[in-house]
Amino acid sequence: MATIGERVVNLRKRAGMSQAELASISGVSASLIRKLEQGSRSDVRLETARKIAAALRVPTTAIITDHVGDQADAETVDHWGAVRRALHGLGDQSGEPPTVDGIRRALDASMPLWRGDKYAELATTLPKLLADTDTLVGTDRSQRFVRSRLLHLTGWLLTQTRQFEAAELALLRGLDDADDLLEAAAIVSTRCWLLLRRGRLEQARQLAIKWADDVEPRISRATPRDLSAWGWLLLRSSAAAVRDNRPGEAEDAIRLARTAAVAMSRDISPGDDFLRTFGPITVAMKRAENAMVEDRPDLVLRMSQAIPTNDLAPTSNNRNRHLLDVADAHRRSRQYGEAFDVLRRIRQDSPEWIVNQGYAKDILKGIFAGRRTLTSDMRDLADFVRLDY
Repeated sequence: MATIGERVVNLRKRAGMSQAELASISGVSASLIRKLEQGSRSDVRLETARKIAAALRVPTTAIITDHVGDQADAETVDHWGAVRRALHGLGDQSGEPPTVDGIRRALDASMPLWRGDKYAELATTLPKLLADTDTLVGTDRSQRFVRSRLLHLTGWLLTQTRQFEAAELALLRGLDDADDLLEAAAIVSTRCWLLLRRGRLEQARQLAIKWADDVEPRISRATPRDLSAWGWLLLRSSAAAVRDNRPGEAEDAIRLARTAAVAMSRDISPGDDFLRTFGPITVAMKRAENAMVEDRPDLVLRMSQAIPTNDLAPTSNNRNRHLLDVADAHRRSRQYGEAFDVLRRIRQDSPEWIVNQGYAKDILKGIFAGRRTLTSDMRDLADFVRLDY
């Protein structure tokens, strides 16, 4: 398989461009393009790959390889080792056999940890919960629901913390136990997000499109569960398309998602499941995310003025991801103080979440590059997120 650098040089030559011309059109430094083509750099961020692809007028998937973003930080891997072992059936199953009702109560009691991004506490409690759930060998509906629900949450959490192989295992196991089509669709949506984070744009796009077609409801009769399942798959399809330099397709998908959101009237969590929270605010945040991918910081800042990011926002994860786009828009507009203030707010609200965000570190590096001096608060945040600079 050709390397990223080999693909870039072949596509560049086919387009009749020099390295300098490609750098000028894409906005990517000539130094980085040269390093990629010479093989001294073997990886690239998805955002950078999209810029190069747009300049060459090819899909992003013509450049990136499947392993983009696969590697997790060693510190994170160690932190989640017990969870991964439990997923493989190697957890501690000693003690009195659990019951379905007992596991359900334990899962319900743990929900504030999931919603509040309490990763350290989840890393401690989740292995035992997974091990207990593995003892449910029956196939009745209540057991399947509990297993599927926990495995979906686990896959979402491991995707968030860059444990991609383990996340794939959890989501596929959860899909096997899914009780109905809409429950399965919610898991598939999370899997599409996992594929996006791994740089597997075409696979994510095709999977989201197929399932969106399968669950498309009649709007006049649709329930919140119907609208959430369909809407989220459309959002995943749009996210994959915009990253793969397919702006028209991305806009079509997000326009349909907005139709579902309008029918929902407000952001709702069907079945009190925060992973399925969907509505107009969620779609607005994802539309702003697309604008950031397309390198339109001015549009992101305008859109953000109409998007609430207080306690009324749908979920902490989607709110924080949107705020990172806002911070990056400020940074690209050379509003470094405003950008840093947004990062500081995210740290205050979700300290364990921001530590796991490579995007946040990149924004902070950009702020530092644009300033002559750093404040003590800036140095403190850099130390907190373990920034290597």
